[in-house]
Amino acid sequence: MSAVVLESVLTCPRCGFTKLETMPTDACQFFYECLNCRTLLRPNPGECCVFCSFGSVKCPPVQHERRCCR
Repeated sequence: MSAVVLESVLTCPRCGFTKLETMPTDACQFFYECLNCRTLLRPNPGECCVFCSFGSVKCPPVQHERRCCR
């Protein structure tokens, strides 16, 4: 089993701004405000969190092939 990656680069779909963030291991992150344009990001339909929708790495539960916080 490979190690879980806890950092992911979030990319704002509106302005393209990127930011390296540490993912929570005990909860899904449903909202994230872009630090550049202030757009409030929400998960895309069918995805559990902003990291799965806009991150370079999926959230820890998905990395473990488990259901996320739905």
